[in-house]
Amino acid sequence: MKTYSTIAFGLALSAALTGCGKQGEAPKAEEKAAMADDAGTKAMPNETKHGAGTATVTAVDSTKGQVTLDHGAIAELEWPAMTMGFAAKPELLKGIKVGDKVAFELDWDGKAGTITKLDKAP
Repeated sequence: MKTYSTIAFGLALSAALTGCGKQGEAPKAEEKAAMADDAGTKAMPNETKHGAGTATVTAVDSTKGQVTLDHGAIAELEWPAMTMGFAAKPELLKGIKVGDKVAFELDWDGKAGTITKLDKAP
């Protein structure tokens, strides 16, 4: 009787293990398309946005092309008021010094901002 139990158990175990080795189904065409769309969206760079505001200059490094601004809210970028640094062409920084009130425009790529226009405010 033990022999039959052992054989039955062995067959049941074999059947169960065979089922575990079954490979999953390949994704359907529409699932593949959705995955490709998601992957393409994630890999694409962020769209550059343009904003404008007013600020007080808190630091300037014209040799490195950097300016730090304590700026008000920038509606186009949905930013609150804050202090942050931006890249700027050295020619835009000529005559700009710490403490100056400025009007500026910038491009934001989602990671860094670049000043495109910088003028002393009246």
